[in-house]
Amino acid sequence: MPLTVQVPFTRYLDDQGQPQGDLPGWVDDPPLLLQLYRQMNLVRLFDQKCVALQRTGQIGTYASTLGQEAVGTALGRAMSDADVLIPYYRDTATQLQRGVQMQDILLYWGGDERGSAWSAPAAVGDFPICVPIATQACHACGVAAAFRIRQQPRVAVTTCGDGATSKGDFLESLNLAGVWQLPVVFVVNNNQWAISVPRCLQSAAPTLAHKALAAGIPGEQVDGNDVLAVYDRVRTAIERARAGKGPTLIECVTYRLGDHTTSDDASRYRSAEELSEAWKREPLGRLQRFLHQQGLWDEAQEQRLHRELGEQINAAVEAFRALSEPEPSAPFDHLYQQLPAGYAAQRDQWLERAGRLAGGEHG
Repeated sequence: MPLTVQVPFTRYLDDQGQPQGDLPGWVDDPPLLLQLYRQMNLVRLFDQKCVALQRTGQIGTYASTLGQEAVGTALGRAMSDADVLIPYYRDTATQLQRGVQMQDILLYWGGDERGSAWSAPAAVGDFPICVPIATQACHACGVAAAFRIRQQPRVAVTTCGDGATSKGDFLESLNLAGVWQLPVVFVVNNNQWAISVPRCLQSAAPTLAHKALAAGIPGEQVDGNDVLAVYDRVRTAIERARAGKGPTLIECVTYRLGDHTTSDDASRYRSAEELSEAWKREPLGRLQRFLHQQGLWDEAQEQRLHRELGEQINAAVEAFRALSEPEPSAPFDHLYQQLPAGYAAQRDQWLERAGRLAGGEHG
């Protein structure tokens, strides 16, 4: 029997930036709208720089956020400093919004442990990027359980892609969050591709938000290319969790305009026609058109913004390049509170070899 239960879907701006019905009252806040637009542009320009740095061998494999800027920007803006982000590897926008420095993000993707040592007040308690698929959902439940035990009005916010919703870690986390009514918000970035597996082959569920129903928690969809809708629904879910009303699953429906990572070639499994159609729905142009219609933006402001952001990004890249090499022991320093004997032996061997290399020896 086909599943007929409907989940809510929220969109405030169509592809052309035209309002769809009544907008929330908070939209009448030009500084907030302009800050969201500025941040989304920063994310896109920084993303382009990261890809260029990877292509020239200055950082390692990088996961692009192209086309998904609205999701991370809105999420970071909706969180309070007291909340904790438990991210996955495509959360550059959220990290920037929470104060992580661009040079730190470059350090992370360059394989440097210092790239996860953030000092910003909002980010200092956030978890490092999680590369294994869906295990961060389990961590989020642990964080949320700690908040509840301590009776702290704080919320754990965790993210994942559409492919992660097929993993047992994700489904078990939803179940636990529902049973314990934890203050956690699950945000699914449904960018339509789990590497080369399309959404239609990933799950038979009518929407990924339907997966919340089996766990007894609210699930909803939002247009992930509409930053106003994402911000509104994520903010509502976070405040609901903070008020002791339990978890929420939000599926942000967007599209991955780039490759899965810089190690991928998406042209091998998706058509140019599909990609061209997706570009017509991308989030920056949509918000820009809305701002133009509201008399809040023009071409001169656009050019000034891009110049300013370009200078900011270039300064961060230069700061990244100017940093000294990490300590040889760094890869071992953050694995365990007390390093097991096997790892300690590896560390000592590596430090001995690094010392010989520093002294001019080879081999």
